[in-house]
Amino acid sequence: MQAEALDFQRDGARLFPAILSPAEVAELIKVFGDDPAQAGLRLTGIAGLLPFLETPGPVAAVAADVLGSTARPVRAVLFDKTATVNWSLGWHQDRTIVVTDRHEVDGFGPWSMKSGLQHVEPPFSILGKMVTLRVHIDPVGPDNAALLIVPRSHQIGRIPQGEIEATAARMGSFTCLADAGDVWLYATPILHASDAARVPARRRVLQVDYAAEDLPGGLTWLGI
Repeated sequence: MQAEALDFQRDGARLFPAILSPAEVAELIKVFGDDPAQAGLRLTGIAGLLPFLETPGPVAAVAADVLGSTARPVRAVLFDKTATVNWSLGWHQDRTIVVTDRHEVDGFGPWSMKSGLQHVEPPFSILGKMVTLRVHIDPVGPDNAALLIVPRSHQIGRIPQGEIEATAARMGSFTCLADAGDVWLYATPILHASDAARVPARRRVLQVDYAAEDLPGGLTWLGI
């Protein structure tokens, strides 16, 4: 299957080529710096990201195409693989969100702190209404740890941990290659993974979660 054949509503993923121009990619690099980052650097309070990620920015427009005009960024993480920092991540579903403060609300939990930020696992219905965008800063070929997804796995709900590997094997995977400036859109609950790069080269990806609805019970998205 070619990337162009993927349909977001059916498969849970879609490639948007050349959303950022080379000049915009260079400007984005200036915002978060060119020094190598850690495996997953959570970004918050960086005003320079807002023109890209909030409406009417180019990345926000992709999210709004699916979620509507109220779509807003609620979490941003920078992944920066290099020849010396080259990790793998097995099949999984993203299951947590970031909020400003902890409030005990039915269906939310367990709670955790990551990089000093308050995370919580929400009801799966909330994750099912979110999308995740991966903004590619560097090209990602087949040997440079491209994202792997399991098309249509977003449709089957929360997958028990012990069934994830078998589900991925049964449903089959797709390799999300990309050029710098491309954006991959996928349903936040989709099964995904990333191998270590076989031929390591720098691979920076800005991953941004979007939501269009407020949280219940006094909980508030942290945002970016």
